[in-house]
Amino acid sequence: METRARTLVKALLWNAIGLLMMSAVGLALTGSAAIGGIMAAVNTAIGLVSYVIYERVWSRINWGRRHV
Repeated sequence: METRARTLVKALLWNAIGLLMMSAVGLALTGSAAIGGIMAAVNTAIGLVSYVIYERVWSRINWGRRHV
């Protein structure tokens, strides 16, 4: 079972990568660093919350786990 701290660190790192990628995509599509940055920040916030909830739900599901 994953600890809450591990889930949070994984989520933060994953979202930092996503923030960088989304910023680049937003800049490329809009030509504006400000608009691209806002898009990336909103996307990252939504993604972070969704990922933490998703991971915590799956941490409680035993399906597919092997207990040694």
